[in-house]
Formats: sequence, C-alpha cells, structure tokens
Amino acid sequence: MPDIVILNGNPSSTSRLNGLIEYAEQALRQKGFAIEQIRVADLPADDLVRARFDSPAIAAANQKVEKSHGIIIASPVFKASYTGILKAYLDLLPQKGLQHKVVLPLFIGGSLAHLLAIDYGLKPVLSALGARYLLGGVYAVDQWVTRLPEGGYSLPEELKRRLDESLSELGSALHLSVSSSL
Repeated sequence: MPDIVILNGNPSSTSRLNGLIEYAEQALRQKGFAIEQIRVADLPADDLVRARFDSPAIAAANQKVEKSHGIIIASPVFKASYTGILKAYLDLLPQKGLQHKVVLPLFIGGSLAHLLAIDYGLKPVLSALGARYLLGGVYAVDQWVTRLPEGGYSLPEELKRRLDESLSELGSALHLSVSSSL
C-alpha cells in the first residue's frame, strides 16, 4: 500500500518540475515512505476528456489515491493556473476522494507572478474533494531548477530548504494522521 501518491499533472516529461518531484520522492523514500506516482499524462486521454469514471485506468489511479495517506499534487503553472490535464483527472476523483488525506502542492512556473495559483486555483478544488489538511505547498520558478548534462536536476539550497521543510511537515502530519486512525 503506498503511503504517498504523487499526482504529476505535467503534460511534459522533460519539465523542470521533475526536479522537484525527484527531490521530494528521494527525500521521502529516505524517511521510509512508500511512494507511487501517477503521471496523469499517461492516463488514456479519451478517458480523461470524456470523463469515463468506469475506465479501468482511471479506476486503478483512483484506487491508488484512495489507499494512500498523503498526496503530493505537482503541476506547472500555465496562464495563472495548474494544467488542464490535472483538472481533468481531479474531476474524475470521487466527491470525497481526498477526505482524510494530507495534501502538499508542488508547483513551478515562469515567474513569481503566479505564486498564488496554489491558493486561488488549486485549494478550492481540493477542498471540494474533501481535503481538509492542505499544507502550504512549494512554488518554484523554472530558472531555479537546472537540468544537468548527465541527467537529473540541480536545485539551489534555498529551494531545497523550503522543500525539506514542507516534506518534513508532510511526514509529521502523516505520522499523526496514521497514529490517530489506529
């Protein structure tokens, strides 16, 4: 059973957002969490566009979300909002699909001008899905994440510090959440 599911709402497999996701995944695995990633772009496009709730691929993704304790929602910001593909998937989650989950947003965008996309764009949708424990999230600017020639990404120390703080908060909240449900 995965402890944490990363909902990767990025339509591009080469985005710098992957640097944030990889960093988070590695840090959380080192803390003993099981991580599973759902790349929304890998789900059948026709099922997403036509809102096929009965799609086997959508049902399998929803089951992973249901069994998890924590959710990381990762997305680039385009035109002041998270991606449409992420919204298409969120629309296919059950009405209370994020109830009892600890949720951490990780966003990346072209400038700080879209910093509030998490608060004004994403959080109302998450709240409608039953999420009550929404962490502040981390917003990064594309320029802060460097692609390395040998593969992988380099993050500046300040961004690592902010990610570490948010991931630590996520870990603490998950430990509290799991122990209180026993």
